[in-house]
Amino acid sequence: MTDDLFRSDAYLRDCEARILRIEEGGIVLDRTVFYPMGGGQAGDSGWLVLADGSEIAIADTRKAKDAEGRPSTEIVHVAAAGQEARLDALAPGDRVRARIDWARRHKLMRFHTATHLLCHLVPQPVNGCSITPEYARLDFHMTEPLDKEALTAGLARLVADGHPLTVGSITDAELDANPALVKSMSVQPPRGTGTVRTIRIGGEAEAIDFQPCGGTHVANTREIGAVVVTKIEKKSANSRRVVLGWAAA
Repeated sequence: MTDDLFRSDAYLRDCEARILRIEEGGIVLDRTVFYPMGGGQAGDSGWLVLADGSEIAIADTRKAKDAEGRPSTEIVHVAAAGQEARLDALAPGDRVRARIDWARRHKLMRFHTATHLLCHLVPQPVNGCSITPEYARLDFHMTEPLDKEALTAGLARLVADGHPLTVGSITDAELDANPALVKSMSVQPPRGTGTVRTIRIGGEAEAIDFQPCGGTHVANTREIGAVVVTKIEKKSANSRRVVLGWAAA
């Protein structure tokens, strides 16, 4: 398996690692700071620095598949095109330094945290999500109209209030007893270890959002910066899409 260091510290930018195996177009490490695509969040990009100081550019990060095609506990670092010869020179056991594109990751962290704030402002089930460095969107299962300016103002207030974010966990049994904690209709939290990772925004006295989530986030809502609702779309009779973007400088 790959030790996913980003789960406990989203601010880690690099780490030493050992190659477990090389597969077509990708490298599996024993530990990594790279987040694999999942839960609507895009996979990280960055570089693997080799022992001689040269670099392999990583264009994407994905979860490996097991023999039955299901996501496994290994993470594949997908090399950018044109580096086949360099990949061929690698071998299991080689040491590398994994370094993410921090500027890109930080945008993903900020947007992902903003989508949690949006869940607070629109307390409806979510049936679709996409988080990229340039925009984020949530599809809400609802029929009522939404106001773009009111949501933008609500986000600005929650960002300015500087609510802290806490990473925690609950047991599978606790989640089963509180199914409403799962806001997403399309993505279920991963199970199998007995506990499920959670994200809490705000304190016990002023809980803004609390739900299972495996993504990367900032430590305080103030770090999100200026985000705005750029578009609200009626995707179907029972779906309203809210798109977030960066505010113009």
